[in-house]
Amino acid sequence: MSIKDKLKELTKDTAVYGISTIVGRFLNFMLVPLYTHVLDPGDYGICSNVYAYIAFLSIVYIYGMDVAFQKYAANADEKEKKDLFSTPYIFVMLTSVLLSLLVFLFQAPINALMEVTDNYRHLIYYMVLIMFFDAAAMIPFANLRLQRKAKKFALFKIINISIQIILNLVLVLKMRLGIEAIFISNLAAVVFTFIQLIPEIKRQMKFTVDKAILKKMLLFGLPYLPASIGATIVQVVDRPLVLNLAGAKMCGIYQANYKLGIFMMLVVSMFQYAWQPFLLTNAKEKNAKEIFAKVLTLFLLVASGIWICISLFIDNIVKFSLFGHSFFGRNYQTGWEIVPVILLGYLFHGMYVNFTAGVYIEEKNKYLPFITGAGALLNVVVNLFLIPRIGIMGAAIATLASYILMAGLIFVLAQKYYKVNYEYRKVFTIIGLILLSAVSYYYLFYTENLFLTYKLIILISFVSFLFVFKIINKSEITAAAKVFVRKG
Repeated sequence: MSIKDKLKELTKDTAVYGISTIVGRFLNFMLVPLYTHVLDPGDYGICSNVYAYIAFLSIVYIYGMDVAFQKYAANADEKEKKDLFSTPYIFVMLTSVLLSLLVFLFQAPINALMEVTDNYRHLIYYMVLIMFFDAAAMIPFANLRLQRKAKKFALFKIINISIQIILNLVLVLKMRLGIEAIFISNLAAVVFTFIQLIPEIKRQMKFTVDKAILKKMLLFGLPYLPASIGATIVQVVDRPLVLNLAGAKMCGIYQANYKLGIFMMLVVSMFQYAWQPFLLTNAKEKNAKEIFAKVLTLFLLVASGIWICISLFIDNIVKFSLFGHSFFGRNYQTGWEIVPVILLGYLFHGMYVNFTAGVYIEEKNKYLPFITGAGALLNVVVNLFLIPRIGIMGAAIATLASYILMAGLIFVLAQKYYKVNYEYRKVFTIIGLILLSAVSYYYLFYTENLFLTYKLIILISFVSFLFVFKIINKSEITAAAKVFVRKG
């Protein structure tokens, strides 16, 4: 199959995953303005901190078994597939029960660690059940992706988000349950999603555990536990640190503005969903490396376009008012200057995802804990140094610094074992234009001259230079557009 056909295959899957991701997460994101009008920033700060711990512990619940399943089931014979599904699934369910019991037993110290006030200590019960049912769905969802059942995957995800939205509107607006409504809605959605997956699970189950398969998967998957913990620390450690160093109110403001990074997060997420099974199933193609190089350039083109547009006009989005009602509640209309930094962090995370190809293919995942660990360590150090000095902007910079470091380290590792000749001139030109635009933006921001005229000059200059330096042409625009629009 030609490079063009392979890219078309990837973009078709990316489009389907993208539609579900964009629709689902964007609708979920639209709850954030609701929260900013209804919830106290301090309460919202506590909520975001608890979810930071959920993200962290959810990694422990799955301990890389979903990745191990995809690795060994990608090219397995039909006879092996049920064993390859059943073995990790049964083992994950057993360990999930054990972990849930441990969290219940140690709920008092865990609540103290999360700095949860007395009136919210019961949230830990929702927390445990959410993590359990999330873990129960991880391998079935991985199987759907591996079988390229993108439409079914997308449908389940959209239903999940829809349940959360409807329940949030009812429980927050009508019943006035506060942040507890967020947890109730999430739990109802994950339970319903698990019920939807039961037919898929039954079709794959054998109710036996193959010891040889389990050993092989644990050896491959367990290194992802510390690696994923490090990656999750990068993603969520800023919340408890902001809470501790700047207070619950600033944590709530930070979380609300951080959520505006959704526009780049969506691009990275939909790319990642399609990318992992794509690279594993195409690794043996003769032109695989050439395909991977082209994918990075196309990703950067799309991501840089989103970065420049959202960054320049984020203040207009935050302050937008309709019929006297602002998009963000007035108590949250500070801190939007962190958004360009968060967006750029997600862009480098997307590069990190692309570079993982060589690590997955050559099975060098044992090095991942060192890479994500370095990112996590840098994140904590920069947060501790900058938050007391420049507030929540310090937390945003810490996130960006971590993703840059991780992308750089995994690039070096991957090139050592699986060298890909990327389109370096285009890649570095795009990154250079982003950095030049960022410097111009923040210079104008801090000199209080961020007028619309200047924003348009930066935007036009950015796009013009892409053509001047021959980074894009008509065919590149068409290829990038296919990431979002499924063509025939």
